[in-house]
Amino acid sequence: MRALLVVNPRATTTSPRTREVIARALSAAIDLDVADTTHRTHATDLARQARRDGLDVVLVLGGDGTVNEVVNGLLADGPGHDVPMLGTIPGGSANVVARSVGLPEDPVEATGELIEALEHKRSRTIGLGLAAYDGRQRWFVCNAGLGVDAEIIEEMERQRAAGHEATPARYLQTAVLQIALRTERREPALVVRRPGVPDVEGVFLTIVQNSSPWTFLGPLPIDPCPRASFDTGLDLFAPRSLAVLHTLGHVRRMLLGRRTTYPFGGLLSLHDQSEMTVVATRPTPLQVDGDAVGPVESVTFRSVPRALNVLV
Repeated sequence: MRALLVVNPRATTTSPRTREVIARALSAAIDLDVADTTHRTHATDLARQARRDGLDVVLVLGGDGTVNEVVNGLLADGPGHDVPMLGTIPGGSANVVARSVGLPEDPVEATGELIEALEHKRSRTIGLGLAAYDGRQRWFVCNAGLGVDAEIIEEMERQRAAGHEATPARYLQTAVLQIALRTERREPALVVRRPGVPDVEGVFLTIVQNSSPWTFLGPLPIDPCPRASFDTGLDLFAPRSLAVLHTLGHVRRMLLGRRTTYPFGGLLSLHDQSEMTVVATRPTPLQVDGDAVGPVESVTFRSVPRALNVLV
């Protein structure tokens, strides 16, 4: 079995020694090449070449952004029987992809699980999301969104570029400040469109989930759409109010993973959707699997069933 290990050497939670131990353990089990990423989209290029070279497995040691790049490389020519299996080893701050498929949060423990999965040919085929915008398209494994969640990610990326570590406490502080002081809370910019039903206007933000939970705050799962699954279509969480009491209700739903009734019609919540389009009346930030894309004016989200085979 031929495999490639794509390593992000700037991953926040692994040291050079840990990465070396992981590579050695994998090399003892499979025919392995190792490649460190050196720039943005490098992981995409490596994964695209791995498919062309006929490799069996592509493993990723990094965070969700690196995993997303690899997935987009593997599926650059669309799903197919020649796409290598994907294995994820958590190395970032949240590691939503690895944890969502049931792997341990510790990278060494996760490596052991993947070696066992390779030995016993243990895998599952999952559905993915596809976001189309500005004449481009991008696959996502776990989630995407427009509005304040993308604003928070943009701010975190600015802080990381300035040398600050992406800790759960920093994420929480950044989220509170963004919602309370910076984001537009009076004039909603988003409209949700679905085939065959009336448009829903007056939406402040959209969170599109392909799996559950949406993210993690340290060990705590944050889950606005608890029914989301790799085996169903896309789920949507779209608040139509960011007033203080309503925002507290949204936060309660995310923390408890329970559906909340909004008598004022302040939340659009959808489950198992095959397609939806979000149109913005002003340029609005977009994030895909925790990676800031930048401002867009329209995004179509589609569910693609059984798109990728992953080790579990």
